[in-house]
Amino acid sequence: MAQKRHCKYALVIHGGAGSATNDEQVIAAREIVLGAALNKGTSILSGGGTSLDAVEQVIRILEDSPLFNAGKGAVLTATSTNELDATIMDGSTRACGAAGGVTNVKNPISLARLVMTETRHVLLAADGANAFAASLEHPNIEIVSPEYFRTEHQEQRLQRAQEKSRLTDAEQMGTVGCVALDWRGNIAAGTSTGGLVNKKHGRIGDSPIVGAGTFADNRTCGISCTGVGEDFIRNSVAYDVTARMLYKRQRMENAVQDILRQEDFQVRGGMIGIDHKGRITMQFNTAGMSRAAADSDGLHYIKIGK
Repeated sequence: MAQKRHCKYALVIHGGAGSATNDEQVIAAREIVLGAALNKGTSILSGGGTSLDAVEQVIRILEDSPLFNAGKGAVLTATSTNELDATIMDGSTRACGAAGGVTNVKNPISLARLVMTETRHVLLAADGANAFAASLEHPNIEIVSPEYFRTEHQEQRLQRAQEKSRLTDAEQMGTVGCVALDWRGNIAAGTSTGGLVNKKHGRIGDSPIVGAGTFADNRTCGISCTGVGEDFIRNSVAYDVTARMLYKRQRMENAVQDILRQEDFQVRGGMIGIDHKGRITMQFNTAGMSRAAADSDGLHYIKIGK
């Protein structure tokens, strides 16, 4: 007999793991953006919309804000350029799409979804991804100048990174992500990022790699990750949660906890997830993680930092 779900829909968002800020103005501004994203996602889900639509639209809002490391707020590479990564996955079919090293697309998450629906591929990167975007006539794809992504804040951040030679892990991190469960029982997950500040030209992290930074399966859960991308790639972290649930019969909460606490193969960062019964997790082992969540049972939660 099928297990009864706890709620009709659920939504969880992260704005990146890393250092916690004490700047009240920054905290308030990030709370406003997370609140707008949360409201958009819950509006879609409560109106009978799909989890895929909710994930895409939520992440677009975060990509349009300069306060998060994705889209407009993306960090700069060592060559002072922006290279953006994103992925989205449908837990009902395991269909997925991703874009890596994008330089001219305002909302990489929408490009990732069109890679999923309009090509036979999973991941398009760099010039190929840019060219595919330019070939599309779609309302969710807007081609912009690379200068659109440059902000004074990120230029100063790059300068500090280069002067110090190396930032701490917490200073480098930043990603946005969303997981949603809709009333049909379908789970979707998505992640978008500008990567690591001062990263080498051509570096691609975990965010556009299915199984590393993003995974969704209706039988288990949806996961979006944030942190040191190389850790998540080496350990196939997002898929590992599903594997632990299927093969070890762990609950999602416990699986995520074990991964973030393991000492042999360290994973620095955080994860958000929703399981097939609508249970939500938001965990991290860094100084802080911006996060928000809501569900049809009345949950409405926004937190910046610890």
